[in-house]
Amino acid sequence: MQDMQNRTLILDCKEKIGQDVVICGFVQVRRDHGKILFLDVADRSGIIQVVLGGGKGTDLRPQDVVKISGKVNKRPEHMVNKNIPTGEIEIYSEKLEVLSKAQELPFDMGGKDLDLQLPTLLDFRSLTLRHPKVKAIFKVQAAILDGFRKAAKDLGCTEIIAPTIVAGATEGGAEVFKIDYFEHKAYLSQSPQLYKQMLVPVYERVFTIAKAYRAEPSVTTRHLTEATQMDVEMGFVEFEDLLDGLEGVATKMLKIAEEEQSEDLKEFGVEKIAFGGIPRLTLREAQEVIKKEFGRDNTKEKDLTPQDETDLCKWALLKHKSDFVTVTHFPTSAKPFYTKPDPKDPEYSLSYDLLFRGVEILSGSQRINDYQQLLDSIKKRGMNPENFEMYLQAFKYGMPPEGGFSFGLERVTMHVLGLANIRQASLFPRDMERVDIRLTQNSKLKTQK
Repeated sequence: MQDMQNRTLILDCKEKIGQDVVICGFVQVRRDHGKILFLDVADRSGIIQVVLGGGKGTDLRPQDVVKISGKVNKRPEHMVNKNIPTGEIEIYSEKLEVLSKAQELPFDMGGKDLDLQLPTLLDFRSLTLRHPKVKAIFKVQAAILDGFRKAAKDLGCTEIIAPTIVAGATEGGAEVFKIDYFEHKAYLSQSPQLYKQMLVPVYERVFTIAKAYRAEPSVTTRHLTEATQMDVEMGFVEFEDLLDGLEGVATKMLKIAEEEQSEDLKEFGVEKIAFGGIPRLTLREAQEVIKKEFGRDNTKEKDLTPQDETDLCKWALLKHKSDFVTVTHFPTSAKPFYTKPDPKDPEYSLSYDLLFRGVEILSGSQRINDYQQLLDSIKKRGMNPENFEMYLQAFKYGMPPEGGFSFGLERVTMHVLGLANIRQASLFPRDMERVDIRLTQNSKLKTQK
């Protein structure tokens, strides 16, 4: 496929010093110096300075879409911009064509950072995504996805696509979105969990990148109603195999992301990820660490508090040079019905969370693979086995020992980049207050009409 005729990508101009080129892109910034106008023009490959003389381009504004013909020149040594790959060159424009005019921007898009309140950042999402710093978030996110795929394939997993319209609640509970499905009721999936388990007898090892929906009526900095899960499920494994698998995928995924997007990560000023030996603690051992190192006695709690997660990661970084901690053996009663109890102590389960830089980014478990035990677990939770007919069918006809894990993509992105709110790590975030536009704002508009 070819771009517009004779177009050169901005980054490729580095190899064309002294030559005439045609570039196409967006005006990011304009700087007026008497009769000379300097533009920062960006395309998908990068950004470059363009010099316009003779009073040309006086009506240009940021986000105008332009086609520029001109010569690539070396910049004077004292004018070199070391912060961008094209900082040693500029284009002296001989001809400029405006392909599309932009209206006057509602705020300044020219700074290194986009200093806006979160509601404004999201209200103008199709515009704010164009800002280089915001755009970089999703380049990093794409690299995380790329790393996950490569790591899962290295485990021997086959990629699958799971449905998001389901007949029943995946994990029970009321946090599901009901939808009208012709004359029936259906739900938006809370997780691809049941489908990836059904495919273990087919492929043994599978992975999927899937949307998950939670009708949780709360607004926090770390939850969305629509999130992206990166899931792995493996057959013929024991508990330790699963711990090795999740830690291997996590480290490989993030090493690949760091390598692919090193320049973007520098822009966010974040520390390089510490990939030391990942400590493994049971929940009770983790709580003892909290008690000993931080003076809080949470040993009777059924889960870690957010502060516990933060402090455990501080401890792991200090003692093990690791940004990760694996915590295992959560209470069976607090986990989904398919989670396998520890045969040595059934009150606790063969489950695990992976903590990264102060927050849980992964959860999973070894699963119950015995049909009757699974059936009993469903009934014990007060759920109707008839709602899991197809799922149970897979276990009725033979299921190997199996288990898996799931990362939250937006959470991983948020904590790799040190973002303050998970909504910044979602292209078009959904929460109880927003579906593209603020729902409260939409209600007011309807009332006014």
